[in-house]
Amino acid sequence: MKIADLVAAMERIAPSRLAEPWDNVGLLLGAGAADLRGPVLLTIDLTEAVAHEALRRSCGAVVAYHPPLFDPVRRITDSNEFGRVAVALMGAGVAVYSPHTALDAAPGGMNDWLADGLIGPGDSGGGDRRALRSAAVLPDTQELKVVTFVPRASADAVRNALATAGAGIIGNYEACSFAAPGRGTFLAGAGASPAVGEVGRFEEVEEIRLEMVCSKRALPLALETLRRFHPYEEPAVDVYELLPRPTRAVGAGRRITLDHAAGIDELAARLKRHLGVSVVQIARATDRPVERIGVCPGAGGSLAPMALAEGCQLFVTGEMKHHELRAAVAQGLSVLLAGHTQTERPYLPVLAERLGRELPGVQAVVSEEDREPWVAV
Repeated sequence: MKIADLVAAMERIAPSRLAEPWDNVGLLLGAGAADLRGPVLLTIDLTEAVAHEALRRSCGAVVAYHPPLFDPVRRITDSNEFGRVAVALMGAGVAVYSPHTALDAAPGGMNDWLADGLIGPGDSGGGDRRALRSAAVLPDTQELKVVTFVPRASADAVRNALATAGAGIIGNYEACSFAAPGRGTFLAGAGASPAVGEVGRFEEVEEIRLEMVCSKRALPLALETLRRFHPYEEPAVDVYELLPRPTRAVGAGRRITLDHAAGIDELAARLKRHLGVSVVQIARATDRPVERIGVCPGAGGSLAPMALAEGCQLFVTGEMKHHELRAAVAQGLSVLLAGHTQTERPYLPVLAERLGRELPGVQAVVSEEDREPWVAV
């Protein structure tokens, strides 16, 4: 088993393309080609205590939800916590991977798990569940659309040639194309060598409009190949840039609709049971039962306006700034706050189970040293 296998497994669970643009997810420390020796330790924060635990338990990798490497780093020494952690783990060959907002956004990730904790016994699972801000993604192989116009007799040859150059890949399918018949016209001028018709005479030709998706990386080779196999001296070629496509159930936050409206106190009780905490904070905008709830683990204040725009009556997150909270309540949105990592850490056993299924034979364990930096007194 290699570190690359762990990376691939985490990509299946939480594809990095779903992460917020500002985030720093993926393999942050280590070599993909290195062997994965020992268990994988799961933590929210990669502190020195957690790093020492990883070494003590002979772990081969750490999956740290919060990226320990975020801002630009000019030097790695033992003068700060990150430096000490990095030096210790690098010396022992322990890799570090961070999924962060990709794990929030992915199906079955932290957003969905947090939303599940608010569902009552008579509810069907959150009704019309969707992301507060849908993730717009575009596979690399579908970044562009290449369109050309070719005589019917040459269409297969041009299509096959483009496929060998990397065009026409959609998921697990290759040589994907669309062809539509039409009539092309041209007038060959002096010095031209038309493959069809004569110089100086207006021509009409039965042609096929051939369309294939293509990555930006493969485009130069695809165009060169197209010109090589196209029978025309000057083939007509259009290249269109395609827009990312939003996926309704994937992205930042979640909006759920309960089958049966519930009071805020009841929802607070459900949340406490789900998270295993004894206290949550309530900011009430109304005492009426609510049906539509927005959720976001961690610090979700930036999504509160989206929850309002989606008709939510309650917003559940870990923490919010004072003025964000006051603004939300003033606009009629009640808020439940359960603590930043308290809305994240209880998901780690779920992640351990999922990772175990993805990597049979690899033990995924939850850190015993990962905890809040404060205590309530």
